[in-house]
Amino acid sequence: MPVAKQWHLLPHDSFAIQRLASSLRISPVIAQLLLNRGLAEPNEAKRFLESPLKGLHPPAALPGVPLAVERLSEAIAQGRRICIYGDYDVDGTTGTAILLRLLETLKAPAQFYVPNRLEEGYGLNGSALRELAASGVQVVVTVDCGIASIREAELAKQLGIELIITDHHEFKDKLPDASVLVHPRLPGTSYPFGGLSGSAVAFKLAWAMAIKASGSDRVTPVLREFLLEAVALATLGVVADVVPLQDENRILVRHGLARMTDKPSVGLKALIEMCKIEDGKEIRSEDIGFKLGPRLNAAGRLGSARQVVEMLTTRDPGRAQEIAESLQKQNEARQKLEREMIELARQMVEDQNLALSPALVLASNIWHPGVMGIVAGRLVESFARPVLMIATRDGGHSAPGSGRSIAGFALHEALKACDAELLGHGGHAAAAGFRVNPERIDAFRTLFCAYAAGHFPTGVPPAPVLELDAEVPLIAVTPGLLRDLDQLEPYGASNRRPRFLTGGLELVGDPRRIGKDRQHLSFKVKQDDKSLRAVAWHMGDRMDELMSGNGYCCLAFTPKFNTWNGYTNIDLEVSDFQAGEDAVLS
Repeated sequence: MPVAKQWHLLPHDSFAIQRLASSLRISPVIAQLLLNRGLAEPNEAKRFLESPLKGLHPPAALPGVPLAVERLSEAIAQGRRICIYGDYDVDGTTGTAILLRLLETLKAPAQFYVPNRLEEGYGLNGSALRELAASGVQVVVTVDCGIASIREAELAKQLGIELIITDHHEFKDKLPDASVLVHPRLPGTSYPFGGLSGSAVAFKLAWAMAIKASGSDRVTPVLREFLLEAVALATLGVVADVVPLQDENRILVRHGLARMTDKPSVGLKALIEMCKIEDGKEIRSEDIGFKLGPRLNAAGRLGSARQVVEMLTTRDPGRAQEIAESLQKQNEARQKLEREMIELARQMVEDQNLALSPALVLASNIWHPGVMGIVAGRLVESFARPVLMIATRDGGHSAPGSGRSIAGFALHEALKACDAELLGHGGHAAAAGFRVNPERIDAFRTLFCAYAAGHFPTGVPPAPVLELDAEVPLIAVTPGLLRDLDQLEPYGASNRRPRFLTGGLELVGDPRRIGKDRQHLSFKVKQDDKSLRAVAWHMGDRMDELMSGNGYCCLAFTPKFNTWNGYTNIDLEVSDFQAGEDAVLS
């Protein structure tokens, strides 16, 4: 049974709302939502709403970029063999595609390397570096990895490889001894925005290289076209990696989505068509989160992500279509695995009475390493506590693990505290990966859960809080409201979709369980003379709870347009519900 959430209605300051609405000439609803996001000053709120490309910080300001441009330009001039070494997720593959396309545009031949998740794991690895050196590679540029690769950087130096690291992940106590480190939060520096994704870091480097090649901040038409395409690629990584959609990330995504809609590259066009997104339809961040991103990630999760980079860089429509079809099949296989693993993991929690544990550390020889992170995230949603999953089926002395966390519990710090029981680990506050000796899993579980228990005042995580932006009657949920909400797009991390509260809703007819395995709920609600359809994703098992309120319920929801067979209606996308007429608020 999912952990019940505490509903918290954010404060309503009429004076502040009116002041901001008048200053920016926006609706009170948008003013309220901006205030809820901490944007109380008109200038700050105006920049957020407009997000102009000129709001991007100069690329040379990003720590390490000037030196990286110098070293990379010199390597190109000397004809040295260059390899772009990217991570296998969307952030890594899109950043890799950006730098490959840059070098192609500059007429500088380059190759790329993406490790196999199942065979090599995350980040730089010694075997790959030895292979690259043996093949004649002299310069390796990492994307979305490398900042924690201390031993691998030493090996690269021994092999005569010049290593340029571009990354955005957390550091270890020591930085790698590489030729150049490019990172928005590099110690001793003060870049204005530290939340860039790996693909965004790669974009900033590519932009700086384009300026260098053009001899001016005003780049050549060819390089300008490349940079606009690169903004779209970076957007995929920013959204898929769930970094904050603030500052530069918001600017990139806003303009990248427009580029994807109006002029997608050959590879993106094939992928968009495979996702059945209508030609010309405005692409939004949720399309990346739920359609494009999962398909791009599927290859890396189940095998090799090389074909993703190929699709994103090819100019051949036929080849792009072929790869898009392959990604579709792999994503379907991933979805099936995910459903099976979630069901088995929940059964494990129930059988072992783990629901009240401060954290969940679940090990099994049937977990698929490439899907563990997704499943861990879904379990966090259900049980509201940190979740680690460990795949033991490979045997040997090293089992891969993947974890997801809750707000206020930094996963990378927790793993660092358990370092003595681990073979290695990396990541950030919300998500991390690690490796552990199978024989030490029980000891690691004990240590990790003890750390978690000590972190929470009561020994267990507090009930998750569901923040609600405003209470609105059903009559106010109109097309006009939804058009107003579009001003806050793109939505994502740190700029979630608005969530409203409506109580005293009457259930009309019987709710239905829909979707594969009947895992979702669809039902109709009515207030006064207005009724709307509500959809509760992944809440199919809460049917009885919904029906327990004598025919009434309260909803926490986001209104959305739903177009089907040529007709457009408004649906209520349910975040949570409470049975009965009156909502209980914290």
